[in-house]
Amino acid sequence: MDLITPQLGLLFWQTVLFLLLLFILTKFAWKPIMASLREREDSIESALRMADQAKIEMQQLKAGNEKLLADARQERDRMMQEATIMANQHRETEKARATEEANRIITQAREAIQQEKNAALAEVKNTAAQLSVDIAERILRRELAEPAAQTQLVDSYLKDVKLN
Repeated sequence: MDLITPQLGLLFWQTVLFLLLLFILTKFAWKPIMASLREREDSIESALRMADQAKIEMQQLKAGNEKLLADARQERDRMMQEATIMANQHRETEKARATEEANRIITQAREAIQQEKNAALAEVKNTAAQLSVDIAERILRRELAEPAAQTQLVDSYLKDVKLN
C-alpha cells in the first residue's frame, strides 16, 4: 500500500519544488506572460474599436451614397420636367408658327384670287366694251351708208341734245 499513502519526505520535497517553481515562474515568466496577455487584449480592443469606427464610417458612406442617389434622382426628375416643359413650349410655338404661316398663305391666296377675279372682270368689261363698239360701228356704217339716213340720225341726236 505504498502507492496510496505518500511518504512525508516525498511530500516535503514536492512542496519545496512546487514553491521553487512558483517563485521562478513568478520572477521570470509571469510578467512576460501577463504582458503578452495585456498586449493581446489591447490589440483585440483596438481591433474592435477600429471595426466599430469602420462600421460607423461605412454607415456614413452609405448614408452619403443614399443622399447622392436621392439628389441624383431629384435632379433627373427636375431635368425631365424641364425637358417636358420645353418640349411643350416648343410644340406650342411651332404650332402657333404653323397656324400663322397657314393663315398668311390663305390670305395671300385670297388676295391673289381677288386680283385674278378683278383682272378677269376688267378683261370681260373691256372685251364687252370693245365688242359693243365694234357692233355699234358696223351698225352705224350699214345704217349711215345712205346720205338720207345720216341726215335723219343727226337730226335725231340734235333733238335728244335739246331735250337734255
